Amino acid sequence: MGKADQYVFGLDIGTRSVVGTVGYKKNADDFTVVAQEVKMHDTRAMLDGQIHDIGKVAETIKQVKRSLEKQLGGTKLTDVCIAAAGRVLKTVTVRVDETFPEEITVKDVNIREMELLGVEKAYAAIKANSREENINYYCVAYTVVHYYLNDFQMSSLSEHKASKIGADVLATFLPDEVIEGLYTTVEKAGLKVNNLTLEPIAAILVAIPEKFRLLNIALVDVGAGTSDICITKDGSITAYGMIPMAGDALTEVVAANHLVEFNTAEAIKLAAATKKKSIPYTDIMGLKQKTTPAEVNAELKNKVDEMAKMVADRIIEVNGGKTVSACFVVGGGGKIAGFTDSLAKALKLPKERVALRGEEVLSFVESVNGDFKPDPMFVTPIGICLNYYEKKNNFVYASLNGDSVKLYDNNKLTVIDVAIAAGYPNENLFPKRGKALEFTLNGQNRFVRGELGEAAVITVNGKPASVNTLIEPNDDITIVESTVGADGTKDVERLPEFKSEITFIVDGKNITCPKFMSANGNLVSGYYSIKQGDKIETLNYYTLGQILECLGLDYKEGIYVNNEIADKDTKVYENFKVELERTPATPEPTLSEKVEEIKAGKQQEEAVAAAKNEKSLRHLTKFRRLQRKQPQETA
Repeated sequence: MGKADQYVFGLDIGTRSVVGTVGYKKNADDFTVVAQEVKMHDTRAMLDGQIHDIGKVAETIKQVKRSLEKQLGGTKLTDVCIAAAGRVLKTVTVRVDETFPEEITVKDVNIREMELLGVEKAYAAIKANSREENINYYCVAYTVVHYYLNDFQMSSLSEHKASKIGADVLATFLPDEVIEGLYTTVEKAGLKVNNLTLEPIAAILVAIPEKFRLLNIALVDVGAGTSDICITKDGSITAYGMIPMAGDALTEVVAANHLVEFNTAEAIKLAAATKKKSIPYTDIMGLKQKTTPAEVNAELKNKVDEMAKMVADRIIEVNGGKTVSACFVVGGGGKIAGFTDSLAKALKLPKERVALRGEEVLSFVESVNGDFKPDPMFVTPIGICLNYYEKKNNFVYASLNGDSVKLYDNNKLTVIDVAIAAGYPNENLFPKRGKALEFTLNGQNRFVRGELGEAAVITVNGKPASVNTLIEPNDDITIVESTVGADGTKDVERLPEFKSEITFIVDGKNITCPKFMSANGNLVSGYYSIKQGDKIETLNYYTLGQILECLGLDYKEGIYVNNEIADKDTKVYENFKVELERTPATPEPTLSEKVEEIKAGKQQEEAVAAAKNEKSLRHLTKFRRLQRKQPQETA
């Protein structure tokens, strides 16, 4: 027998029973059980894994403790290792998105910040659904089920360009009241908690060896009130789950069918799982009855199928919407006939990939008296003892800015985990952007991001650290809040729509003036710094009055724009022609003048024609005279 100071006392406080185990590790591979005791609760002091009557549960623990001390020859037990039931874990999946005003290259800091926003959102959801506002919760673990890049599902976001990133974050929390209830109950039994872990983790230590945890495997611990679920992948536990149905739901079916009280129904159910002969019992009427395992199992089939379907659905849900590679079942409730077959069908797995774990995984356990019988119901109690040696899962304390913080140790705690447990604002860890500048340009919304500030300055035990720095128990952490960057700014001249100059043609010469824009109806230059909510409009014209002001001239009447008389408010666009002085043109004749002119023209034409006619007549007369004289001269 091992030395008394080497003994480890593990206590599995379940809904129907309390199992106490005392033993020690004689080497790295074996565990020796020195004493073991199972005591059923006299009443239903626990329901669904939750302690309801602290006094009665403490009394049951005392009875187990006294029995073990007797088996140990009077050795007193003072320290105990316990486990919190998977039922008390609060698990929620939330979708979180982060949108950027312009496309960025996604860095690890962006991903980490988004994930933590998911944890905060999950915590808020847990608190919103809690009946007690003053309950604190500890984030045991979180995992990202899916990433999204611009709303498209991706396996990784790092170094991708995106304007929006998102994630489905599955976060698991442990309520403080449950831990306090466990500690109080154990202390009332005269014991001190030496180590605390989670029942699913304890079960995994035995049922799923570390070399198997790279695979996507589900462990189901079917107890009395709940069926606790744990998922492994890539070497670690990635998710937890629970359904509020287990062995007690089956016992209630037996009680109803055979008209017996609950404890008698429990005995009938257990007998049906282990015996082949008839099962005698006495009903509430005092009548002696008999049934057979086949009859009991037939009565339970529908409820077993229902429970298996609920377990399978929950496994698939917490595993990211897909089934697992294999499933191991532990716990007394898992021994019921047909459960593993029904679970395999619901998970769409071959029957051989859903197995009850007991004898084969407890082969490393031996007992001093040789009377230890490997059984699925002992997987978790042995795991609780083994977890003592792991020292990987317990509540530890750290200091954050001088305040003590209690948090659940998963052997990979970082500064950010301490910050979350302390309720330190996430936005005070990462660089903060200054206020964004929002305005409209020609009726369209515009957005200018603020500048990033400096990240929080973090030290651990006086040494520079980051949010991802691993911590140890009792570390002293200091966080100097991150700073806010400069607000978003934009001058009018930096707008793509702004053109610095505009040209007009004034009296035949090109005149260049500075281009104007308006802010809220008022003219502004390119040097104007846009204000929050401004309404900016592009001005691609000058008024005539503005051109004259630019030239240092006063307005006077008689100025033409594109050959039309203009006033001070006439809009003059790019390359329009402006005439400040115009030479007076010959006035157009009136209608009467035109008529007189036409008459005069006709008279002139008639005079010319008359003159021509008179001349022609003279020439003709002369010609005729010459003709008359010609014969006399010839003769």
